[in-house]
Amino acid sequence: MEDYGAPVPRLARPVLGYAFTLAAAGFFAVNGTVSTLALQAGIPATRLTALRCTGAAVGLLLVLAVASPRRLRVTWREVPFLAVFGVVGVALTQFLYYVAIGRMPVGIALVFEMTAPVFIALYVWLVRGERVRSRLWVALLLSLGGLVLVAQVWEGGGSLQLTGVLAALAAALCLATYYLMGERGTVARDPVTLACWSFVAAAVFWAVAAPWWRFDAAVLGERVPVSLGELRLPLWLLVGWIVVLGAIVPFWLSIAALPHLSPTTAGLVATVEPVFASIVAWLWLEQVLTGWQVAGGAVVLTGIALAQTARTAAVPVPETPAALSS
Repeated sequence: MEDYGAPVPRLARPVLGYAFTLAAAGFFAVNGTVSTLALQAGIPATRLTALRCTGAAVGLLLVLAVASPRRLRVTWREVPFLAVFGVVGVALTQFLYYVAIGRMPVGIALVFEMTAPVFIALYVWLVRGERVRSRLWVALLLSLGGLVLVAQVWEGGGSLQLTGVLAALAAALCLATYYLMGERGTVARDPVTLACWSFVAAAVFWAVAAPWWRFDAAVLGERVPVSLGELRLPLWLLVGWIVVLGAIVPFWLSIAALPHLSPTTAGLVATVEPVFASIVAWLWLEQVLTGWQVAGGAVVLTGIALAQTARTAAVPVPETPAALSS
């Protein structure tokens, strides 16, 4: 049988892998702020998610159709898996992330969402019966304690809305689902085509959930403020950034890093994204975090790092990082 998605052996260059992963985190971090501006301009989270998923699907389909059309072949047996993978792992993860950043600072939303590795470690231990290292419990304790600091629960949640917190945690669960299903999906299919079809499934889902005939495309021509003095840019430019530089380009960078770094190492490096995102949002949108939130974020990231290394079994994913949802 012909293998359409077989990877090409290559010499690992860790420095290149680190560079690609950090660059992807940077693009995803900036995308959080650009997405916030688009939401503030009046695009609903459902529509912005639909635009991003559909744009990314079209872009990836075109690239693969030109570069390697055979890799796009799909069987009917794969359709149910790809549908769930795309709807839960991509469509809902991105939608819930947009709901969260519409109600809390971008960096804080990412801290909540990136707790996905903790949920993954708990799932494989409780459901799959995999052995996990004892550091999982330290990771869980640090993550929960850090989130308490981030939310400043002693002040009634501080500046965080309950809806935003719940959306971010739900996004983490959906992202964990994406990772876990990705472990299974990448056994038979390469990560690029898997991501392509997941975006296609997400695009179809939003075409049904938020029909395009209800969308006034003329709104994309409106010039909106971008928090850079008096500068106003057409909304379509922001959406274009979100699709190309906020999804397709960083995704390719993340994939390009994997031949040079192990998935665990790539995942650990990717945890810098909330730090990058907080800096970008602070400089661009003046989203200032309190000292407790900064400290809590550091504690959570430490817990995430431990959770990333808690599994004893060697697994091939996540092939796509948490930042895919950002």
